[in-house]
Amino acid sequence: MASKSRAVSAKGAAEFRPYVTKALPVSSNVVCADNTGAKILKIAQVSKYKGRHSRQPSCSVGDLVTVTVKKGPAQLRKQIFGAVIIRQKYPVRRLNGTRVVFEDNAAVLVTPEGEIKGTDIKGPVAAEAAEKWPRIANLAHMII
Repeated sequence: MASKSRAVSAKGAAEFRPYVTKALPVSSNVVCADNTGAKILKIAQVSKYKGRHSRQPSCSVGDLVTVTVKKGPAQLRKQIFGAVIIRQKYPVRRLNGTRVVFEDNAAVLVTPEGEIKGTDIKGPVAAEAAEKWPRIANLAHMII
């Protein structure tokens, strides 16, 4: 196996992101954990997904996805939004060997600029999502 070039390895820890199992495939429903009014979101597309031919794209905690609002107010329904996954039911293995499991799959709506649409996040947020998205870390009451 070829060693990394010097330019890539010079970035250090900022580039490093531990692998999290991608447990939410396209067309799965997730709970909306912010106060925008949306209740249920359906994943339509995974941003920056690179995968094998004919494999269904899937996402994990901290990933940016495109969603549609399935249950919520009329002005939000049947529209396309960006969202960030903040919780998943499937165990997330941390580098220290512990595994974290959440009760539900949840996401928060974001604007195209990366700002969070709501002003409050309900429930805990995975540390992997909080690391990657500082705005989510600011609004989260509990980071696990």
